[in-house]
Amino acid sequence: MVGRVTEINRLRDSFKTDFSELVAVYGRRRIGKTYLIRTVCSEYIRFEMTALYKGSTEQQLAVFFNQLTERSKRFIHEPIPSNWAQAFELLKKYLNGLKGKNKKVIFIDEFPWFDTHKSDFLKYFGHFWNSYCEKRKDILLIVCGSAASYMIKNIVSNKGSLYARLSYALRLMPFSLYETKLYLESKQIRWSHYYILQLYTCLGGIPHYLSKVKKEESVVQNIQRLCFNTNADLSTEFNTVFESLFDHSETHHTIVRKLGNSRAGLTRDELIQKTAASGGGFFSRVLEELIASGFVSEYPAFRNKSKLTLYRLCDEYSRFYLKYIEGYKNQGKNFWKTMSQQQSYLSWARYNFETVCLKHIDNIKKALGIEGIHSVCSSWTGKGAQIDLLIDRKDKWINICEMKFHNSEFTIDKSEFQTLSNKMNSFVEQSKTKATVVLTMITIFGVKNNEYAQDLVNDNLMADMLFVQ
Repeated sequence: MVGRVTEINRLRDSFKTDFSELVAVYGRRRIGKTYLIRTVCSEYIRFEMTALYKGSTEQQLAVFFNQLTERSKRFIHEPIPSNWAQAFELLKKYLNGLKGKNKKVIFIDEFPWFDTHKSDFLKYFGHFWNSYCEKRKDILLIVCGSAASYMIKNIVSNKGSLYARLSYALRLMPFSLYETKLYLESKQIRWSHYYILQLYTCLGGIPHYLSKVKKEESVVQNIQRLCFNTNADLSTEFNTVFESLFDHSETHHTIVRKLGNSRAGLTRDELIQKTAASGGGFFSRVLEELIASGFVSEYPAFRNKSKLTLYRLCDEYSRFYLKYIEGYKNQGKNFWKTMSQQQSYLSWARYNFETVCLKHIDNIKKALGIEGIHSVCSSWTGKGAQIDLLIDRKDKWINICEMKFHNSEFTIDKSEFQTLSNKMNSFVEQSKTKATVVLTMITIFGVKNNEYAQDLVNDNLMADMLFVQ
């Protein structure tokens, strides 16, 4: 298995404890939750059940019973339970019949789907944990779900019977660039960092998507096959993901689309205006669900001006889908080869490169040698200028980070020099900061060393530093 070192070690530590543990694993679809648990816990799993998408209570109970009879034939003549109280009593009876002192893993996958309307699933699950599992020393109960908002509300931050019962939660995030490179190399794919970034800005670090990449094809050919050919694997993924993650996903779709059309992100008030939403509790909940599920990121404004906090669509595949896949299906086998060479794509990729950099802030701080200095990352919007990334440091320095996606060494000419100078001057004047303000350039192949760069650039960082662990 590539990556997931922290999660693997945490799960393995749970095999050694002398008390039962309740663990929640959550993260968006296709992120590798089930694979992680089955790989790490395979020899300890004693019962596993996966909910049926949009299944009724009766269908979910049938799924439970089928899994139980597969594990133990002695239940085959029992009637199918008619409610979850009966189901968990059967599960207790099964566990009581197991021998050995080793941890016994109970794995419930797609946990939110079991909690159907008026089924009382969550209530009886909580009773099962409190009255039975917690009293034993050998149970590791792992619940897993893609609906991050449900998992946080009902398991991680439960205010009822499961309050303070959770041992720990593992939120699986997309692969970093470092992990993506490792994963591709495990498939004997050895591309340069530039080509990995091309792939990453389109598909992101979603393991399931990366598993479909073929080593005998170039980046362009892989994207063409996965996104634009007839019946391409990822041509309908956008709608599938949202429908499976969110009930009544129309508002989620609307917010994501509005953010997808925004280069720099939108404030909450701008989002409300563009979506014609009321801005009440429902809107807040939807926005929180998108953040919890890893589709939207929240970037605080400089010095915590909350009304200027920006929300950005941070899921690379969703951005790529909305910009290119949705409107360009069945365009022929050479579509992406042609499109990827156009200036419009390079401009779009530059913005997505900024989003990638924002996900790798720790790498940037390490490359600057300031990982040991307390700092706050934020955005800034002023009159006539916007900065996507500021690193406000405790040592009275502020790094203004400019991120440029370019297929060769980036050149600061007279026009670019004026633009960058005006941006920095506007920030100093409007923010009234007394800190030392310096320009940090983050590019693919570096900045050409000319008179403008020498005058303006304090730090010249190349994309290689984003691939460091």
